[in-house]
Amino acid sequence: MRHLAAIGAVLLVTACGSTDAHDAGHPPAAASPAASTAPSTAPSAGPFNGTDVQFATDMIPHHRQAVDMAAMAATKASDPGVKAIAAKIRAGQEPEIATMAGWLTAWGEPVPSPGAMHHDMGDMGGMPGMLTDTELRQLGAASGAAFDKLFLTLMIKHHEGAVETATTAQAQGESPAVKQLAGAVVASQTAEIAEMKALLDKLP
Repeated sequence: MRHLAAIGAVLLVTACGSTDAHDAGHPPAAASPAASTAPSTAPSAGPFNGTDVQFATDMIPHHRQAVDMAAMAATKASDPGVKAIAAKIRAGQEPEIATMAGWLTAWGEPVPSPGAMHHDMGDMGGMPGMLTDTELRQLGAASGAAFDKLFLTLMIKHHEGAVETATTAQAQGESPAVKQLAGAVVASQTAEIAEMKALLDKLP
């Protein structure tokens, strides 16, 4: 009887120990979903080079200027087609600005502040397609049909500069994320250039 009691005690202790070990394993299992989502919050993982940094540094002010131009069209344009493409440009480029700012932060590079790139840099070998101060003043002073024509003319030039810069990033950049966005810029803005040229041809 003593022998049986001893065996029973050992089995009871063993069972309790197994339950405790099982219970102790629950917290890591519960924490694993949060751990698995952590990598997705880290932007621009992977290699990058100077071309990637330059692309983001130049394209952020370039996109901001396009967004500003598109905002003008919301109140100054008279053609529904012009208003529509301006809204599409704004909706497409605002998220890209945030993405590129995230890259620069992750790379330890400064994010250009609003107005950091002077508009006249477009005439001084800076980012291609940037409007000059004079062009911006002309666009701001126009309205109606005159605005429509000037907006399309200047935005076509602006887009062509972005396509040029993005093509360089595709060829010379190292970051897969930059190459992907650069490819998207080339595709979307080339299509928008064609759309704007068609709109311009239809204007009286």
